[in-house]
Amino acid sequence: MTTPHRSNRALRLGGLAAAVLLALPSMALPVMAQETASPDAPELDTITVTAQRRTENIQDVPMAITTMDREKVEALTASGDDIRLLSGRLPSLNIESSFGRAFPRFYVRGLGNTDFDLNASQPVSLVYDGVVQENPILKGFPLFDLDGIEMARGPQGTLFGRNSPAGIIKFESARPQDEFGGYARIGVGDRRQVNLEGAITGPVGEHTSARLSIMRQSRADWVDNINNGPGDDLEGYEENAARLQFLFKPSDTFEALANVHARKLEGTARLFRASIIKPGTNELRDDFDRDQVSIDGVNEQQLDQVGGNLRMRWDFGKVSLHSITGYESVDAFSRGDIDGGSRYVGPFPPPFALGQASFPAESADGLPRHRQWSQEFRVESNEWGRFDWQAGLFWFDESIKVDSFSYDTLPSGSVQNGYATQRQDNTAWAVFASGDFEVSDRFTLRGGLRYTDDRKEFVAERVVGPFGPPIAPIKVSPEDTNLSWDLSGVFEASDNVNLYARVATGFRAPSVQGRLMFANAALPSNQLVTVADSETVLSYEAGVKATLWDNRLRLGFALYRYTVDDQQLTAVGGASNIATLVNADRSVGQGAELDLQAWLTDHLFVTFGASYNDTEIQDRTLSVFQCGANCTPLDPVGPIGGTRLIDGNPLPQAPKHVYNLTARYGIPIGNAEFFIYTDWAYRSKVNFFLYESTEFTGDPLLEGGLRLGVNWKDGRYEVAAYGRNITDEEAIVGAIDFNNLTGFLNEPRTWGLEFKANF
Repeated sequence: MTTPHRSNRALRLGGLAAAVLLALPSMALPVMAQETASPDAPELDTITVTAQRRTENIQDVPMAITTMDREKVEALTASGDDIRLLSGRLPSLNIESSFGRAFPRFYVRGLGNTDFDLNASQPVSLVYDGVVQENPILKGFPLFDLDGIEMARGPQGTLFGRNSPAGIIKFESARPQDEFGGYARIGVGDRRQVNLEGAITGPVGEHTSARLSIMRQSRADWVDNINNGPGDDLEGYEENAARLQFLFKPSDTFEALANVHARKLEGTARLFRASIIKPGTNELRDDFDRDQVSIDGVNEQQLDQVGGNLRMRWDFGKVSLHSITGYESVDAFSRGDIDGGSRYVGPFPPPFALGQASFPAESADGLPRHRQWSQEFRVESNEWGRFDWQAGLFWFDESIKVDSFSYDTLPSGSVQNGYATQRQDNTAWAVFASGDFEVSDRFTLRGGLRYTDDRKEFVAERVVGPFGPPIAPIKVSPEDTNLSWDLSGVFEASDNVNLYARVATGFRAPSVQGRLMFANAALPSNQLVTVADSETVLSYEAGVKATLWDNRLRLGFALYRYTVDDQQLTAVGGASNIATLVNADRSVGQGAELDLQAWLTDHLFVTFGASYNDTEIQDRTLSVFQCGANCTPLDPVGPIGGTRLIDGNPLPQAPKHVYNLTARYGIPIGNAEFFIYTDWAYRSKVNFFLYESTEFTGDPLLEGGLRLGVNWKDGRYEVAAYGRNITDEEAIVGAIDFNNLTGFLNEPRTWGLEFKANF
């Protein structure tokens, strides 16, 4: 139960936001009407989305959706950043990782999962070219040659299923074309950074076209490990990815799009830095130097991924049949010096110097076996008048093996002294249906149902323990079924303004956590391998979507509130350095979101996004182990020594405020154009863990980018200078809480030059 103070605040927020929602169209229309655009003034392109599994104008879809066009994606990826670059660039979105480029963790409206296990499930679903990417390693596939990005916030359980109670993020690759064309991008930057990207497309037969897309990103090592002498040792990488597509379209009534893709990554794993947090604060130490670390373990990361999908569509006139077949497989290995420093050998009690750890901890995780198959059949109606519908079947099968290794750092060569393994088979199937009915010319109702059956077979064992005996195989078989639903309505208040309301449920299947490497073998098996029961979410949302000012301004505004029952949470790290799954009785979230795009002048285009997300864990008896590091816990003491009660805390990695802004100003110069493009993203402070402490709280973070360039020949050629994190912000974005005050950082400032040619 919320305290009276929080409840009153929530009511004031809700009342204010509701008043803004109701007044926004009436305020905006007269203001915009005061200025009449010139006949040649630029207009906004219509945005079509597939959030409801069919192509629709974004203004007509009754949920909060944000898109990102190709130019913005290319500006953000110029410096070779991975998928985490989207963090804060879309309302209510945060992304972080303790694995670096390989394992992103997504949070939407505060809902996410801090679990670092290769078997972890997330409540944010990522769909790439129509195929769900379930394993967290799959979610890091690079962004290149995309038509665009969509993010639909709120439960998407009816049409997408597969663990999407927080929302979905959809990537759609650029399709093959029946005319020859393509592009090439080459960029160079500081730290010997080289980024290459390109595509070529065209016909390869009478009814077949193809598209080959490639990407290569590399950066030299630039961080010196002073523990082994001078010279740059860490933070470099080399990543390659490719995608080959064939589109077979013999008639207007049938098409088949085949896609094969691959990824290879080699480089540095996440670089942990011991003792970088100033005790009693959450600030970096005064003697901190981003260009240096002192570690006595090995740091390396390799990843190989291959996959393919086949999407087919048959048009039978009154109905169309869709088939999506997907396959993914990934092999990954990541090893790091988890304590983030060299061992402290001075007198006790410390203080520790920068880069010193109280005891060595070096480990690795591997995913030597992984494969995922999915199949969907969907039938949709084609313009049935006032009523349209779609229905389908979905099947999912995944098999994985996770290996965990421990190393003794003290002997020369870091000898392996521990090995544990997990294996899981996950099968799920679902049947779903949805429809929309035009009640009147201005009001449309939508609704849907989805029944899901999810089953897991899991086994974990410790073969060799670094501090304890082997642990015999422990087997669990969680399963559950669920009926998700949604109901929404869209009212056309005017030709340019739509109002909508939506209520929806979501579901995340049971999760299993069995990291046994450092576990106490004397504990009962249900404490060694933990199972989180299914979580369900009930969400309410209302909003307005409008196109104003002679189609030069588009906005969307949404209010939402959700309740998660039995939310799956992960208590990570702590003094025992293990991860444990728990269910909270309830978590609640509420907030507001704004999307805006506008041509402010004939040459200035801006986008703005804003979100307020207020989350709270509500469970008076739930406690988790506090940090093993020298931190300052702020929560009440729990019933067991070393634990803290977390009732009333916000969800981890859930900033209350997220803002983003882009602006592009173009100046015509004959047949060319000089342009300035800038983008900024802000998030407020976050808790790194379920418990609250002074040291493990991330400060607000503001990062910006800048791009100056010239394009000519109707945009066929472009040369630009770019900068990322141009203010050189240095921020702690995550931590390791079992050994000293160890943290990891945001990406450094980078500068570069890029050339692009379209042909």
